Amino acid sequence: MKLYGIKTCGSVRKAIKFFKENNIEFEFIDFKKTTIEEKEINYWLTKVSINKLFNSRGTKYRTLKLKDLNLNDKSKKEWLVKENMLIKRPVIEYNSDVIVAYDETIYKAIFLK
Repeated sequence: MKLYGIKTCGSVRKAIKFFKENNIEFEFIDFKKTTIEEKEINYWLTKVSINKLFNSRGTKYRTLKLKDLNLNDKSKKEWLVKENMLIKRPVIEYNSDVIVAYDETIYKAIFLK
């Protein structure tokens, strides 16, 4: 299992805590140290919608003033590739699934079977 995010993100910290408390092994990939390539983003988009993956509520979105651009799905994907900090966190690759964001109820259903 791979967990993508940044260590300072509250949702990522909650996810890491959840996995550690439940003795679930994962590999952490830090967006600040590893660039997420278009190929990976394309794969994620086969599993989740662009609106789920694209973080339109974060600081980076506001600093880039992307709201003013009224982005369509194609533009959102281009921005995700160009600026990984626009990816909603955490992103988890587990088996053949991609899980985006932290939701304890969903995590329990998936990881504590």
